[in-house]
Amino acid sequence: MDTGGNSLPSPSCPDATKRRVCYYYDRGIANIDFGEDHVMVPRRVDMAHALVRSYGLLDHMRRLRTRPATEGEIAAFHEPDYVGLLRDLTPEGFNAGGKMTTKAQKCEIGYDNPAIAGLWEYCRRYAGGSLSAARALASREADVAINWSGGMHHACKGNASGFCFVNDIVLAVNELLRHFPRVLYVDIDVHHGDGVETAFIDSNRVMTVSFHQRTTHGFFPAGKGNLEHVGRDTGKFHAVNVPMFKGMDDEGYHLLFKPVMDKAMEVFQPEAIVMQCGGDSLSGDRLGRLNLSIAGHAQCVSYMRSFNVPLLLLGGGGYTINHVAACWCYETAVAVGKEKEIDDNIPIHCYDIYYKSQYYKLHYPVDKKRKNENTSIYIRDTAKAVIQNLSAIKGKPIMQFENPRGRSTDTEALFHRSPPREDDDPMERLHRRCGRMDKRCFFTELGKRQHKLKLAEDMENGGGHQASQSEPVPVKKHRRGKLYSNC
Repeated sequence: MDTGGNSLPSPSCPDATKRRVCYYYDRGIANIDFGEDHVMVPRRVDMAHALVRSYGLLDHMRRLRTRPATEGEIAAFHEPDYVGLLRDLTPEGFNAGGKMTTKAQKCEIGYDNPAIAGLWEYCRRYAGGSLSAARALASREADVAINWSGGMHHACKGNASGFCFVNDIVLAVNELLRHFPRVLYVDIDVHHGDGVETAFIDSNRVMTVSFHQRTTHGFFPAGKGNLEHVGRDTGKFHAVNVPMFKGMDDEGYHLLFKPVMDKAMEVFQPEAIVMQCGGDSLSGDRLGRLNLSIAGHAQCVSYMRSFNVPLLLLGGGGYTINHVAACWCYETAVAVGKEKEIDDNIPIHCYDIYYKSQYYKLHYPVDKKRKNENTSIYIRDTAKAVIQNLSAIKGKPIMQFENPRGRSTDTEALFHRSPPREDDDPMERLHRRCGRMDKRCFFTELGKRQHKLKLAEDMENGGGHQASQSEPVPVKKHRRGKLYSNC
């Protein structure tokens, strides 16, 4: 079923280019802080949203109401004791030692998965977004649903893993299974989607397909996502793993992605697709060592969109935050069919300084010096082996499926009647007050000039500052350094 990556017509969109897209954004996510030295920076979601807004893409999507997940919804997958720990844990409680600290450490909460302030609300917020997006698709009121704050694919039933505490993907897939017989999960994060695969390892109603860097010794998660890991029992051959070496470029990636996904769609015939779009597979990521461009990453999204199956797009990894935000903005444009219309020049907005290293362009060049360790023979043989495994699935599973009674989606409560206000953000208010004079950091440069003038004046007046010229001038560390931008 090679669609060529072109959108197929649908009853709602006969012109085959547009889609009914809905979008979830929770401002509270931006204020979560994993710590100064941690590579996970939730503010990247706010950065992506600011770009989406600045490009005018919000006008082409329905907005989902902000609704944090309930404790019961999270406990539908996660173990009750673990859910209780997430609810009650605080940084102070963790640092105090004792039973709570011991329990948290047994659940892998500590260094990689820190006991951050507002942990429980953070989990509720991003999980609630994925549930709302899944329900929007189930309501048949949307063709594509987006939640860039979701995609936490490593979290397990009873413990955190890989910066992930609650597995919103599993929650969303289970919600979709209440309305669709088969759900396909596609993961283009640099890391293997182990938490999702494990949750559905023996199911023939969910197929998990993960494209990831795996063949590097010791790369997280260790020992998972190998080619021979294909699922078990009734789920045999429904776990699909496509491992690759460092340096994979756009061309090689698509030589794997397109034939594998064609075959998966052919044999599994899903009624809904969930796609984790982790940005750590992009070139220049702080943890990943693949070499995809933003356009190459987004082409995978475009390709899955082209099958005209309800599509849920989620975030995930990504640790060079300007790259991630630019990518998710561009993939939002892909979702609404506007990717050919948006300017490569990043609009003036409250985060534009973070794109200085990419010359204020949405698309940045890949690392031409990075060696692609994936040979043409490896790519050919891997694609052949994966397709051979998929060919072992003989037709879509036959099952008795009934929509749940009394669980119709309340679309009135799901969607905003009118677009929510976008002018309450403090960063935006400050930017408006500065006006266009702040274009490309006018005030920053003005401050530098004023500082030089003050030093010159002190020297002319023989002031006491002259003797301290050689001493470092104390300046507050710019937040940019903590946000892991490539500025």
